[in-house]
Amino acid sequence: MAGEKSGKDIIKQMQDIAVKIYNTILKKENPSVNIPLRSLNNVKYDEKEGYFELIGKEKERTLTASTAKTFAQTLRMMAMSKDLIKSDDIATKREAYYISKNWGDAKFLEQPESDNVMDDIEAMLMTNREQIGFVPEEKGGAVAGQLVVIDKDENGKELKIDCTKFGSGAYSVPVSVEHLRFETKAEFILAIETAGMFQRLVKHNYWKKANCILVSMGGVPTRACRRFIRRLADDKKLPVYVFTDGDPYGFFSIYRTLKVGSGNAAHINEYFCVPQAKFIGITPQDIIDYKLPTHPLKEVDKKKIKDVIKNDPFCIHSKEWQKALKQLADMGKRAEQQALAQHGLNFVISDYLPQKLKNQKTWLP
Repeated sequence: MAGEKSGKDIIKQMQDIAVKIYNTILKKENPSVNIPLRSLNNVKYDEKEGYFELIGKEKERTLTASTAKTFAQTLRMMAMSKDLIKSDDIATKREAYYISKNWGDAKFLEQPESDNVMDDIEAMLMTNREQIGFVPEEKGGAVAGQLVVIDKDENGKELKIDCTKFGSGAYSVPVSVEHLRFETKAEFILAIETAGMFQRLVKHNYWKKANCILVSMGGVPTRACRRFIRRLADDKKLPVYVFTDGDPYGFFSIYRTLKVGSGNAAHINEYFCVPQAKFIGITPQDIIDYKLPTHPLKEVDKKKIKDVIKNDPFCIHSKEWQKALKQLADMGKRAEQQALAQHGLNFVISDYLPQKLKNQKTWLP
């Protein structure tokens, strides 16, 4: 992965930061560290690049009486990361939180506090969390279809995993995917929001009928899931189609995060987004054309639509998405993937997906 640093490089970065802090203290001045702001206010979207990029805003964390605890936690977390890298070990985010219970007054009270400091360090070092020894608890997604994943066993021996051989189950994407290689003759990747819809497509071997690879995102895709799809799509030059519910969450929490990344993880979007993704899920026009059962938009949906149209750099760039969101707001309705079942349990396989794949005018960018 471009931009990937060795463990030695990362430790050197940490030592440089520590030496700077130490020398500042010797001068009897307040030490500080600069951390990129992780928000949509600090990103821009350029279609040519295809992902959210940082625009350079930083926050300065200075050692004062009121910030002493957070400052200490940042340094202790960096020290933990250094030990993990040196010992070639890993810690889950939950384990890192519990390790802090040995830090006296610097211990974290809740895991979101330790997750936030971990993300700050990741952004400060401009690397990804796995490279500094921390891994998530969650799974990376499920895969079925025309794909052989080439992994390694505990002895480094090549291990071929055929994703057509899992029956009613599926291959589980590991937390780290950089070492994987792929063999496939599939024509495209279909990334699906819900596990239920994924199971329907697997049960009826949709992957065989459409000659594709199915990936269950299970909601907002994990970093591993995003990186897996990106590496597979780049390596095999496969188009990526995304199938979500027809609601603001499916559009701009799931699809947008997969395609262009997020403000919170802008420092790694370049590697963890899938710019080639296209949206073939439930659009507001689909609700009309397919006469789908709907639910009223919730207040949180209405608020999200207004916020996205006003502040999201990807939406601001895309007239098609602005039009779709305004249409959804005017309708005051949303529809789930499973609403297609009104026309028959397998209408999604026999009619909806074939029609959507055939007619690019129904897609969103």
